[in-house]
Amino acid sequence: MGARNISISDEAYERLKSIKQPGESFTDVINRLTGRRSILELAGLISREEGREMKLRVKEIRKKSSKRIRTLSQRIHRS
Repeated sequence: MGARNISISDEAYERLKSIKQPGESFTDVINRLTGRRSILELAGLISREEGREMKLRVKEIRKKSSKRIRTLSQRIHRS
């Protein structure tokens, strides 16, 4: 991974510095603020049961979506 030097105003530096967490680099701060996140940050946000329920709902939605696509495809081919 390369590195770049950038110029920012004193105000911008102070704002970044004020939200920098212990052990966090300025690169980490910028990545966090710009949405580049690690999947590991999601760990513990929901319970295992909530995860199972979410997985089931996603499967149901995908199944319904696939069925709609097949139905529409059949209608198009009949026309």
